[in-house]
Amino acid sequence: MESFLLQATIYLGAAVIVVPLSVRLGLGSVLGYLAAGILMGPMLGLTGAESGDLQKFAEFGVVLMLFLIGLELRPQALWDMRKKLVGMGGLQVTLTMAGVAGALLLIGTPWQVAVIMGMVGAMSSTAIVLQTLSEKGLMRTVGGRSSFAVLLTQDLAVVPILALMPFLSQGNTGAVPAHEGVALPLMSFVHDLPAWGITLLTLGIVAGIVLAGHYLSRPVFVFIHAAKLPEMSTFISLLLVLGIAFLMTLVGLSPALGTFVAGVVLANSEFRHQLEADLQPFKGLLMGLFFMTVGVGINFALLVQQPFRIVGLVVGLILMKALVLFVVALLFRLKGRDKMLFALGLAQGGEFGFLILTIARNENAIGVEIAQIAQVVISLSMLLTPLLFFSYEAIARQIAARQPEAPADVIDERGDVIIAGVGRFGQVVNRLVRHSGLKTVVLDSDITTIETQRRFGVKGYFGDPTRPELMEAAGIMHAQALVVALDDKDKATELVRYARARRPDILIVARARDRMHVYELYQAGANQIVRETFDSSLRAGRYVLEGMGFTDYEASSLSQTFYKLDRAAMRSLAELWIPGQRLDLNAAFVARAKELDGDMQLSLMHELDKQRLKTGTSD
Repeated sequence: MESFLLQATIYLGAAVIVVPLSVRLGLGSVLGYLAAGILMGPMLGLTGAESGDLQKFAEFGVVLMLFLIGLELRPQALWDMRKKLVGMGGLQVTLTMAGVAGALLLIGTPWQVAVIMGMVGAMSSTAIVLQTLSEKGLMRTVGGRSSFAVLLTQDLAVVPILALMPFLSQGNTGAVPAHEGVALPLMSFVHDLPAWGITLLTLGIVAGIVLAGHYLSRPVFVFIHAAKLPEMSTFISLLLVLGIAFLMTLVGLSPALGTFVAGVVLANSEFRHQLEADLQPFKGLLMGLFFMTVGVGINFALLVQQPFRIVGLVVGLILMKALVLFVVALLFRLKGRDKMLFALGLAQGGEFGFLILTIARNENAIGVEIAQIAQVVISLSMLLTPLLFFSYEAIARQIAARQPEAPADVIDERGDVIIAGVGRFGQVVNRLVRHSGLKTVVLDSDITTIETQRRFGVKGYFGDPTRPELMEAAGIMHAQALVVALDDKDKATELVRYARARRPDILIVARARDRMHVYELYQAGANQIVRETFDSSLRAGRYVLEGMGFTDYEASSLSQTFYKLDRAAMRSLAELWIPGQRLDLNAAFVARAKELDGDMQLSLMHELDKQRLKTGTSD
């Protein structure tokens, strides 16, 4: 017991310290778990033989993960993405597998090992790439969306890869494993069946999973929820996944395949979100534990013993994947920066490579040394992901410098109001103002957005609103108001500053992303600043008050008072804000914020007392 508690403390402590630090540095949680494992094992030697047992237990996280992936992939959504999934993603996986396997075959590697290494090399890091794309604001680009489609294809490809792994085994005896209890006679019974019997049983189990998902899931979940015991929901979720995993193991198939199919079947179920909520913590814990045990098992002594071989393999993997991705980008006509983002962003190895290596090792399909070398290569390639994105950004800047921007539209009209940015915020403003009889001139730097608006009969002009010549053409000297609704905070502030300098008398209404942006826009010269979530949050707070027993009139008065006081407070604090300084280090700002918060509470209580005196009610 003491040993178990000590090891549990070491694993949990390493995860709590290292993983948040990795996330804050922008490296992602997967690299954090790997780093925690490396710290415990190769560096400090705090772990022992228990890591192998823990890894076998943690592999169940793979089953949970693929079930949850299936839940997210509704058949209709997959069908809508079929061209990118089958085309871009399928081509990338196939070409990379062929390239890696072909290179290994040329140096005399057994074909089974070459195929497995090809599968491993085809994977990219979903967690790291998606997080980096989101942080850098690249998910909405063509290159970002294409990268997501390829990552999704890779995730889906793991299912058949794991299912095929037993057939690539080089030394599996095929003996029935030694299960205890009731499992032993079941396994013996299945093992004694003829080949056609096993085939029929396999088809029957898969059909049973599909039919049960369609017809039995609702009555079973309704029955369970009728007990009104929250833990029963978790019990049935785990029973579902464990039962399917066992049935698939019974007939010699990958348990991940069965749970993935079950997830897709239940993707349209009304209980999908409940299943996700029940299983997500287990999946996150087990997958984190899995990557930590992988980190513990990484043999970095190989890097010291064979530095040129390991570095050569890392560089070779990245170059080969980048070349394959570049070819795919050319075939699907990605251009400029999108092409380079697609080619470099996905050129590393991925966390699924660790899963494939582990399953392959368990199936005796590859040797220990090969698996250890592959783990080191994947880890180093993933650690180089930030460098790959830095390379993309450098190339993107060169491309932007060499290629002139697309010519802006010729603006042939004037309006009372100029609206810069016609996304989800700007288009609502445009509709209200236009339908109220005022003439608007709409500008946006996203040609797709402008074309979409034109299809709905809304005239807009393509171009960068921060360019002075475009604002002059749009009539900045004649318009009465300017609405700044740009997604880029810095560009929005830049445009406000330019417009105020050019037209001191124009009304400027600007959207702010957060409080810090409010202060920037205020100092830049905006007349009215709208926080994009403030009004909706205020409305939600009013609904809470009404639901807690306040009258409609009281809730309305309190929300209106809060609105006025908060706006006044923002202006007061904006005068004390110092650009570039952390708010909590600005003593005058902090003191004023505390004072205003206390004043607001007193004012709201006073307003409530006043309203209740009017209506003759009291507590």
